[in-house]
Amino acid sequence: MEGNDDENTEDESQSLLPPLEIGQKVDLDYVEARERFTSPPARYTEASLVKKLEELGIGRPSTYAPTISTVQKRNYVVKEDRQGREREYGVITLKDNHVLSFKKTEITGAEKAKLFPTDIGAVVNDFLVANFKDILDFNFTATVEQEFDEIANGKMEWHEMLHDFYKPFHKTVVNTEKHSERASGERELGLDPKTGKKVIVRLGRFGPLVQIGGGLDSEDEPKFASLRPGQRLETITYEEAMDLFKLPRNLGQFEEKDLTISIGRFGPYAKLGDEFFSLGKDNDPYTISYDDTIALIALRRATPDLARNPRNLGQYDGDDVIVSRGRFGPYIKNNGMYISIPRSEDPFTIEMNKVIELIKKKAETESKKLIRAFPENKDVQILNGRWGAYISIGKKNFKIPKDKDAAALTLEECLSIAGVKDKKEKGAAKKPTSKKVAAKTPAKKSSAKKKAAAKKKSAK
Repeated sequence: MEGNDDENTEDESQSLLPPLEIGQKVDLDYVEARERFTSPPARYTEASLVKKLEELGIGRPSTYAPTISTVQKRNYVVKEDRQGREREYGVITLKDNHVLSFKKTEITGAEKAKLFPTDIGAVVNDFLVANFKDILDFNFTATVEQEFDEIANGKMEWHEMLHDFYKPFHKTVVNTEKHSERASGERELGLDPKTGKKVIVRLGRFGPLVQIGGGLDSEDEPKFASLRPGQRLETITYEEAMDLFKLPRNLGQFEEKDLTISIGRFGPYAKLGDEFFSLGKDNDPYTISYDDTIALIALRRATPDLARNPRNLGQYDGDDVIVSRGRFGPYIKNNGMYISIPRSEDPFTIEMNKVIELIKKKAETESKKLIRAFPENKDVQILNGRWGAYISIGKKNFKIPKDKDAAALTLEECLSIAGVKDKKEKGAAKKPTSKKVAAKTPAKKSSAKKKAAAKKKSAK
């Protein structure tokens, strides 16, 4: 039998005693003691976070989805899988009057589809908690929701509620602007052995970075290096930070030109003279070898530039399937539809069957999005958006009133809601104006003739 101090034991049947009788002697088989570690609180999934918000009385069902999507769009939180790491634990056994001690390993920390705070999210959260304690209090949102209900039921005046909230809030904002410092999550790691300058990690304009030197008293330009994926301001070590300054790496000469490895705005790359070659995501700029870099350069040269020479994979649904690269990355074009190629796929090697799969998926999404179209005016469409149905006219969108059935709207009703006249009506409206202008001209002539006739009579 095994005794376990873990409250979350999955198999309770293992802890049940076998049938025993009073006075029965039990022989000791063996005793085993295992080292255990305290587990941190579980990370939230989207579903468990919604459940927690409901328990705290924060928000409403209609606000949960946009709240969770907003914090992800602003890069405060990322949803991702994380691999576990191997960890040793000790085991001690007592059997046949012999004590044995040895080590075993286990995988810990593996997560799937969990929400993780980013460095930006942590810095912003710390700043808000330090300066806006009342707003960040869990009870604040719940209280506001209750006041909204009272306003809706006529038990409270809305302007009084806003006044009670905004007056102290405005004072806090003004005080924060005057006295608080810019939040950067700065942390000092040590000194650079070559220059003796401070090595710090902080949040910069384009994300978390390591900085050597700089400051008010320094005249020299500081050095910067961006953190690698998986590294965080709170946990990065001095050694890991200094390794980031190994770039650019000079691998030697090729074709009588210097071959260097570095990281730019769009990721790691190899530079050969005036030529630049992307390393892609599968190659580590800190460890890629000279031979692997040469092979990559040969592959990039043999592969055409997608922006200038798009790949034509053949025909699908009566139209060419084109793979190209645009401003926002690689994409597929077919029948006037543009489909982004996922980062997991290489646009240079993606095959037709995968492309067709992406096209079908995009077509299915678009079909669900379209509620109604009007053949007589192709600019007008009724679409299903994230926040409900809306009217799209050209590049402008218009909200549909709640008392209207989106699927039953006519073209005239859509144009009326948008405050736009149909093209035919515009053309018809212009014709009478031209007639009126033309009608005014003879009127002036007739009046001139009458005046002339009056002069003749007076002359007689």
